[in-house]
Amino acid sequence: MKKPEDEASLLEDYVSDSVDHRGSPAAKSSTGGWRSAWFIIGVEVAERFAYFGIACNLINYLTGPLGQSTAAAAVNVNTWSGTASMLPILGAFVADAYLGRYRTILAASLIYILGLGLLTLSASLFLTGESEQRVNVSAKPSVSVNILFFCSLYLVAIGQGGHKPCVQAFGADQFDSGDPKEVISRGSFFNWWFLSLSAGISLSIIVVAYVQDNVSWAYGFGIPCLFMVMALVMFLLGRKSYRYPKGNREESSNAFARIGRVFFVAFKNRKLSLAGSGLGQGLLEDGPSEKHSGRLQFLAKAMIAREDGAEPCSGRDVEDAKALVRLIPIWITSVVSTIPYAQFMTFFTKQGVTVDRRILPGLEIPAASLLSFIGVSILISVPFYEHVFLPLARMITKKPFGITMLQRIGVGMVLSSFNMVLAALVETKRLNIAREHGLVDKPDVTVPMSIWWFAPQYLLLGMIDVFSLVGTQEFFYDQVPTELRSIGLSLSLSALGLSSFLSGLLITVIDWATGRNGGENWFNTNLNRAHVDYFYLLLAAFTAIAFIAFLFISKLYVYSRVDQV
Repeated sequence: MKKPEDEASLLEDYVSDSVDHRGSPAAKSSTGGWRSAWFIIGVEVAERFAYFGIACNLINYLTGPLGQSTAAAAVNVNTWSGTASMLPILGAFVADAYLGRYRTILAASLIYILGLGLLTLSASLFLTGESEQRVNVSAKPSVSVNILFFCSLYLVAIGQGGHKPCVQAFGADQFDSGDPKEVISRGSFFNWWFLSLSAGISLSIIVVAYVQDNVSWAYGFGIPCLFMVMALVMFLLGRKSYRYPKGNREESSNAFARIGRVFFVAFKNRKLSLAGSGLGQGLLEDGPSEKHSGRLQFLAKAMIAREDGAEPCSGRDVEDAKALVRLIPIWITSVVSTIPYAQFMTFFTKQGVTVDRRILPGLEIPAASLLSFIGVSILISVPFYEHVFLPLARMITKKPFGITMLQRIGVGMVLSSFNMVLAALVETKRLNIAREHGLVDKPDVTVPMSIWWFAPQYLLLGMIDVFSLVGTQEFFYDQVPTELRSIGLSLSLSALGLSSFLSGLLITVIDWATGRNGGENWFNTNLNRAHVDYFYLLLAAFTAIAFIAFLFISKLYVYSRVDQV
């Protein structure tokens, strides 16, 4: 007969809420941890290489081979990237409610590869059969090529929508939330995850953008397709080492129903008195609501037993519902503050095309290659954050996590607003140089201004990512109910998606308002006559307002897990 201490030791060797690939309890010695996380990080590096191989130079493909105006191309890029960032909500729902993260990643990867393959085909048709039918080289491609291009582009968005939230959540699942050491490792996972994928993004931007600009768009789209195939193979190779959350198999199908039922029952019981029901706060399961009984108290009415015999909701269900509601104000401020993030793949790139891009005599880099500075900044910022900033923060705050997740997001917001001001100043200088050299009406002539002037705003974008983007992902993963963590990550991604849509809407409205009646269009196709600097200052103001609202909201926010505070 086993002794109690032997049984406790045996339990410590297994993860209580996960199984291995055979469906047996997941042993810590053979599954999960960094051994599995590095497989998944490798998958994400290849996937980000593929995604940014398409995204980084997309605006130049739209304004070049497809012949769109700058404003129309910017709106199309924002709409596509916004869709790609919103679809993770659907992908996370499918994963958390039906397929599980592992199967969703497999299905999404196949859709992703199909989309990239068709995208390569569309570029090949444009360069071969379609180009032969055109006498005028500058003519726009046929309708069939346009349809194939945009259908394949949105297939990529659908594949990314299932892949993105599930891979990162699946990676975080490899760390036991009940083990204090692995919880700290999970926090580091989000940082090193972002650092590693930034290396993939930087490589993609340098290599793929060069191939697209100097070799062929077909090869430029084909290389990302090859990398996505590599990502799928790598993911399958790690199958036996993964921990598979039990929630995906047993509980997740009920998570949406039980939480949704809280709102329904609370509404039905809205006229009932919580005090008169004899229901006390003690029934709530270890939740923050015990200390903050005044907030979202109406949801507690879902625990009142009705005379019709309907089963009331549990304290756990009510706490999970409250956790989701508390995230909404944070999510809204995140949406507004990330609108500037949509500009680096559109106007930042188009500005770079107009200036001197020589870095060495005879060597001119593509404008999209400047995006690699974001990766370089992240490669520097993550180790600095992990090994310098966090130890200092822990010494000052005496907390194991150094600063709270909301404080981390707030720092990113401040940097984002400052970066838009910096971008506006650089663009003002570019416009002044164009005027001084009489190049206002000569958009095809290179403005005698070094492309290195744009480097600081890209480097700041990397720092913003480390604070705001990584902080937002960790925050939403940690603060949602356990079974809905894919949904949590998709919420952080959807903030980026909605901000892209808002950016596109702003561009459309401003383009109409400033261009009517012969006015100075802020987004004139001739950037030497445009005023993108005004747009950047407007975004800086929006971000500053969002930060002020965020400060107020974050002071009222109650963390679902007090150890993260």
